[in-house]
Amino acid sequence: MQKLLLTIDRISTFVGKVFAWLIVSLTFMITYEIFSRYALDAPHDWAFDGMLQMYGTLFMMAGAYTLSKNNMVRGDVLYGFFPPRLQAGLDLTLYFVFFLPGVSALVWAGYLYAGESWAIWEHSGITANGPPVYHFKTVIPIAGSFLLLQGIVEMIRCVRCLKDGQWPSRLQDVEEVDVEKLKKQTGVKDEDITKLDEFVTAKKGGDR
Repeated sequence: MQKLLLTIDRISTFVGKVFAWLIVSLTFMITYEIFSRYALDAPHDWAFDGMLQMYGTLFMMAGAYTLSKNNMVRGDVLYGFFPPRLQAGLDLTLYFVFFLPGVSALVWAGYLYAGESWAIWEHSGITANGPPVYHFKTVIPIAGSFLLLQGIVEMIRCVRCLKDGQWPSRLQDVEEVDVEKLKKQTGVKDEDITKLDEFVTAKKGGDR
């Protein structure tokens, strides 16, 4: 079972990281459009729609990846102090009450929404000759399906935690830097950082 859970984690991670490259494309598109608009006086009607679709696709397709890393936004002021079994019980309840109905509705409604868009070969109405949007709307049920699959994995993890009293392992990925841990690993002391700050400040004062 653990191998299956980690396999689905890997799928969610792969999908999230592939679509993360849209950040690079979006950056280049925005840069090019700004240059074209202000330097060449040649704005493009499709630019806003393109940016919107790229950002929307990135946001939706990153959902399962974020859930697989347990990084969804939650009000954990008290949650973090709860024992694992209580955390799992709360999570499992919320998954049944909110997650499953909401994401299932998203997948079904998104499927119908995309189908209607393909049926009329829908184009954006923001500009007179807007680009097509049916492919963009197709992302909705696809992203919802990945999110639903990952949600089921998280529910299984909750059940296992209720049984074993501890959370099962998940794939490790990029984490925020723990400054204190980094200090211990490198042997850097607070006094060293203070001296370095004083040296830099003094050097800047001397250069002036």
